[in-house]
Amino acid sequence: MNGTAWGPFGTNLAVAAAVSAAVLLVAFAVGTRLRLHRVVDVAWGVAFSAVAVATYVLSAGQGDPVRRLLVAAATILWGLRLSAHIARRARGHGEDPRYTALLDKAPGNRTWYALRTVYLLQAALVWLVSLPVQAASYAAAPVGVLGALGLALWAAGLCFEAVGDHQLARFKEDPANRGRIMDRGLWGWTRHPNYFGDSLVWWGLYLFACTSVSSALLSLVSPVLMTALLTVGSGKRLLERHMADRPGYAEYAARTSGFLPLPPRHHPSKPRR
Repeated sequence: MNGTAWGPFGTNLAVAAAVSAAVLLVAFAVGTRLRLHRVVDVAWGVAFSAVAVATYVLSAGQGDPVRRLLVAAATILWGLRLSAHIARRARGHGEDPRYTALLDKAPGNRTWYALRTVYLLQAALVWLVSLPVQAASYAAAPVGVLGALGLALWAAGLCFEAVGDHQLARFKEDPANRGRIMDRGLWGWTRHPNYFGDSLVWWGLYLFACTSVSSALLSLVSPVLMTALLTVGSGKRLLERHMADRPGYAEYAARTSGFLPLPPRHHPSKPRR
């Protein structure tokens, strides 16, 4: 990896794995005590932020200082905003139906099944998805065109995600909207503005790591995996399955893009994917 110290970077990979596991194990302890495993969703953003902090500290004197600072700050801001939003959204609610359905299928002890299939799996995903954050922090090259483009993409994604979350929260606060489908603002252009913004964030962070061919190839798994999780994994697919029977959702889905923001179709003939 040109311009990157393999030894310190390898150490960082090990520390990042330990940090992500530690955060998710704490979340497991809290979730088990509260009997509320949806706390893992709050821990998701916190774990990325913790990995970014650990990486920033460990990479001191190894990578370009500006690149290190930008990548760490971008990851921490994204992670803590997401965790705070999910915590506010979940306040006063019970268990997430996704986790109830998953744990109802547990072949043995539900608690240990949750540890394996929810918490440790997410710890591994945090480590894997955070590869661009780690690789970029050990790159000696100064921030160039790709880094500037990555920052712009990250900012656009964060804004899209935050605005979409805010619009949906305001919509749900109004009692007059109970039982209705949110189809205003960004939600009129894509059924999942928060997921689309999340994907942009990680493609932006990936560009920070594209300082060499080897670094780019190593980090590519991150945005590809995150986009897959959001579209065909536990994000869009499961949410739309849950929403499918809601009155008006079929019509909304027929006129609104499933992921990429596109002008709404006023006279739909079939659902747009």
